[in-house]
Amino acid sequence: MTAVAESTVLSQTSRTGTQPSPPRASNAYTLTRFKKITQVGVKSIYSHGLRSLLTVLGIVIGVAAVIAMLAVSEGASFEAQRQFRDLGASNILLKSVKPAEVEESSNSGFGPPQAIVYGLTQADITTIRDTIPGINNVIGSRIVKKNLWNGGNSINSDVVGTAVDYPSSRSYNLRAGRFFSGAELRDHANVIVLSDEVARVLFPIDNPLGQSVRIDSDYYNIVGIMEPEGFSNLGQNQAGSSNAAPSRVFIPFTSSKSRFGETTTRQTAGGVESETVELHEAIIQVDTQELVIQVGEVIDSILARRHKDVDYAIEVPLALLRQAEESALRDQIVAGAIAGISLLVGGIGIMNIMLASVTERTREIGIRRALGAKKRDIILQFLIEAVILSGVGGLIGVALGIIIPFIISAFWGMTTIVTPLAPLFAFTISALIGVVFGIYPSMRAADMDPVEALRHE
Repeated sequence: MTAVAESTVLSQTSRTGTQPSPPRASNAYTLTRFKKITQVGVKSIYSHGLRSLLTVLGIVIGVAAVIAMLAVSEGASFEAQRQFRDLGASNILLKSVKPAEVEESSNSGFGPPQAIVYGLTQADITTIRDTIPGINNVIGSRIVKKNLWNGGNSINSDVVGTAVDYPSSRSYNLRAGRFFSGAELRDHANVIVLSDEVARVLFPIDNPLGQSVRIDSDYYNIVGIMEPEGFSNLGQNQAGSSNAAPSRVFIPFTSSKSRFGETTTRQTAGGVESETVELHEAIIQVDTQELVIQVGEVIDSILARRHKDVDYAIEVPLALLRQAEESALRDQIVAGAIAGISLLVGGIGIMNIMLASVTERTREIGIRRALGAKKRDIILQFLIEAVILSGVGGLIGVALGIIIPFIISAFWGMTTIVTPLAPLFAFTISALIGVVFGIYPSMRAADMDPVEALRHE
């Protein structure tokens, strides 16, 4: 049965069918009318398959773009926020920084080389600990660049002299063995914990635990191996896992100070450079997150009074985390707005195709009106067609939008996160677009004069 014949039957049903006198008995009648109108709409869409497909394609691209862009933005936000969380939301990080004027004076080349003195000191840490309430722990670290040897295998790595609770403060976990103990810290013991990367280079075949590595002329017994970067507690590969230590090795702070001293010397292009730094890093652990930003401001004022030059840097991960969250929200809004333009274009395509359909089906509309179809029947038919087009396009777009982030993660290694809200949001918008952009064509079809429509060729 053709679309015109279907429309004729529908119109006759509208005119001569059982009159639903009481409103209570009209539910089945209304459902039948809606079903017939829907069937007419589906047949009309099917009879113009290629045109309908091209119209749906705009909605598909728009919905898929919205979901994919929000997934990429959410993944980037997650990675940025994870990095700051790994530093500890209740931590404050202090770092020694060589001032620019000191570096320029050290490269002047006049006279014998003198040690450059800068950075954090033990006195700074003692003052901070004793004068600021709310601080429960301070972990100082010294970092020295050294070559590590195991037979013919060697690697240049950062040797971090620190305290026993350093791993817990940075959310680092051990793959094997243990971290050094308080007794070993007190006794200046020659013990070392390797990162996974260093362990694989120095011991490509053997198990490193219980063996030793050489730094300068001293040998250090290996007591632990850190988890590799990208390893998670679930045993899955996730780039940038929070429990992975960077390519460093760890020894007791007392051992670092007694073996390497506070003055280090290195060869540069201009000669030999010496520098004296008591502490390269310090982690200030605060009791509660509510006090972190205030404590950071107080620390900044204390260090500003104690240091002539700005030879330190303060990082407050909590403040950076909040900035990252605000930036992520802005990025998601921008990404959603850009992708929403595609949906708008798709909506315009639906309106265009519906207007063309109204022009092509002028005679059909005239026949229906002449046989008794009401304006609301015409409006409902064209609205149903628009909603079907946008709804089908929305469903295909949702499926495609969920698949695309997985492809991006698989081939480009980017973290993507599809939240349940993104597909729901995109599909809802696509359905609303079908309604909004279908209203004008349906109203135009309903406003046709039946006599003029019947004369249309």
